[in-house]
Amino acid sequence: MALAFDPFLPDDDPYPVYKRLRDEAPVHWSPERELFSVTRYDDVMHVLKTPEVFSSRAMFTMLMAGGRERPPLTWPAIKFIAKMAWRTGQNPFGFATARTLISEDGERHAGLRAIVNRGFTPRRIAAWEPRAREIVEAAMGPLRRGEPFDVVGDLAIPLPVTIIAEMLGIPLERRADFKRWSDLIVEVATGPGRDDRFAPRFRDAFIEMMIYLIGLARERRAAPHDDLISLIVAEQAGDAALTDREVFHFVMLLLVAGNETTTNLIGNLTHALLEHPEVARRVAEDPSLVPALVEEGLRYDTPVQVVFRNVVADTEIRGTRLPAGAKVAVFLGSANRDERRFADPDRLDLDREPQAFPGFGFGKHFCLGASLARLEARVAFEALAPWLPRLRSAESHITRIDSFLVRGPKRLAVRPAA
Repeated sequence: MALAFDPFLPDDDPYPVYKRLRDEAPVHWSPERELFSVTRYDDVMHVLKTPEVFSSRAMFTMLMAGGRERPPLTWPAIKFIAKMAWRTGQNPFGFATARTLISEDGERHAGLRAIVNRGFTPRRIAAWEPRAREIVEAAMGPLRRGEPFDVVGDLAIPLPVTIIAEMLGIPLERRADFKRWSDLIVEVATGPGRDDRFAPRFRDAFIEMMIYLIGLARERRAAPHDDLISLIVAEQAGDAALTDREVFHFVMLLLVAGNETTTNLIGNLTHALLEHPEVARRVAEDPSLVPALVEEGLRYDTPVQVVFRNVVADTEIRGTRLPAGAKVAVFLGSANRDERRFADPDRLDLDREPQAFPGFGFGKHFCLGASLARLEARVAFEALAPWLPRLRSAESHITRIDSFLVRGPKRLAVRPAA
């Protein structure tokens, strides 16, 4: 009997299912979703390293357009399109052809990445460490005072949201909106909002975000600042010049990727340490282990579980034919627990030998902000290290984000042991 698997249904603990898929159906076909799922390490890496066969265009169709190049024009969709055009002055039909960093290939992707690379050089990222330490120091206050402490809400959210907002040049008074918009994008693109993406609360917030970010981009064109939005809108010639909607896509991506990955990395890894007290004790006794802890945390419970690709030329994986035009779900979270690559993969192991794994993707689409996320997580766990052996979960059940793409706890209330 074929193994039933729906790649769009989040699971509190997907890892046992991943193991079954790796063993029984490493290239799984879901007829309901018309989608192949790839779960073994070697196959995941092959797909990520072969963009000439596996196009990233699927990231647009699966996340932004509900799996379709041209979603059906329902009445709610028509009302959304009309309101967007009226409120923003943008042609909504241009979004399907606008360049986006996560969904372009080849020279178009390289050109877009080059626009913002200057904001993520090692020197620029290192310069953010003192600011990260200030934010973490303030965030740790409730824990030090013995007050209720939510690792996610009090630390894992404020740290990356504040950093990426300051990098982009978002004013302080809009930071709460910034996080609200980010959560909305995750919910609509990858969570329960997918089936109701034109509901008024989603529609109105999306238009609000677009008006604000396009307006801010135009301000930076007229008067550049030392921030990422100014880098993105800097004068470019000919075809390289970004349209307003492309700038919006760019900033929206940085907004989500700049905080969701780090937030979920810190949340997942703290939860793992609560379940591995021996590892927590080692890190508390030797904080120099924090960088190794962060790397192992990325592997052990990957913040971004899956990415998508389109097959552009007939190909084959493990004897299964993947025809041109097919969609592929590439499970990073499964690859990172593949026992064919990692010994005892379900154990959080600080002594694991360093090796390549797709914690931040791989290949041409390796996460632009990976070094920033590592810095933020390192600073957070250096501050948490002395507390780790004493922390206990204050709740019996961890509620996770309702998303098939990102994995992390919604909140993680902890208390020092008596």
